[in-house]
Amino acid sequence: MNLRDLRYLVALADHKHFGRAAEASFVSQPTLSTQIRKLEEELGVSLVERAPRRVMLTPVGREIAERARRIVADVAQMGEVARRSRDPEAGSVRLGVFPTLAPYLLPHVLPGVRARFPRLELLLVEEKTDAILARLRDGRLDAGILALPVHDDQLHVEPLFEEPFVLAVPQAHRLASRDAPLVLADLDHEPLLLLEEGHCLRDQALDVCRLAGANERDGFRATSLETLRQMVAAGVGSTLLPLLAVQPPVPPSPDIRLLAFRGKPPSRSLAMVWRRSSAMGGFLQQLADQFRKVDPALLRTLPTADAAVAAGQRKRASHGRRGKP
Repeated sequence: MNLRDLRYLVALADHKHFGRAAEASFVSQPTLSTQIRKLEEELGVSLVERAPRRVMLTPVGREIAERARRIVADVAQMGEVARRSRDPEAGSVRLGVFPTLAPYLLPHVLPGVRARFPRLELLLVEEKTDAILARLRDGRLDAGILALPVHDDQLHVEPLFEEPFVLAVPQAHRLASRDAPLVLADLDHEPLLLLEEGHCLRDQALDVCRLAGANERDGFRATSLETLRQMVAAGVGSTLLPLLAVQPPVPPSPDIRLLAFRGKPPSRSLAMVWRRSSAMGGFLQQLADQFRKVDPALLRTLPTADAAVAAGQRKRASHGRRGKP
């Protein structure tokens, strides 16, 4: 048994296909298939169920593949320890970020990360929370940025910041002309558009709904934050949006009014997490410090463009009322 064969088994577990696993391993399909058979002979068990159109691991094959994955990850960590001993701020970091945060946070923090760590190769992976956690546990990611809570004693959790929510409503909505900030009670019986299952933002919005007495609009679940935004702009309904998702460089929509909450707004707590056993813990702490340096104004105030749009609409409405006989 050698490390190369364990890597082949992990690739087969990931791809469920000999050809794709061989391609990912940069070997021919016969080579990979032969080595998997040799591994089965050495262990004395069948690792793979071979069928004409699909490949499945046997129960013992799945267990051995997961152990192989941890071994491969540990060996990679050894190499990482050696590299970082020579140059602590070089090398690569595989970072997972969930989809309702990644495109809105990264433009604000990556320039600072590049300036602070010019020799770092930051490999970003956008996945839902459950996939990030799974990849962290089996070593396919070095760290992840997630919304709290995270329930896993094997992971170190480094809090970053709180991101408030704002209410996005169509311009014809009953609250669109409101000048004063909202309170949660204003959402009582408000049907909100939400994301589909699997997005942590859906769970966070449902928590707000329970607190405020709001409910989910029946018959619609979006696949992305941008779909939610477009549905609000089309007048279908209102939704909760994270504040970073409405800040520049995201362009404002003249068809959407953004409303902030008074006092302590509903929010989500964001953190960077990594394995407690990671050899990169010290460096990841420094990386988390960079992600924590989001401009506080972005987490406090609505974008000025939205305020200007809203003021212009109120001014036009006022002129319209004065012009009536």
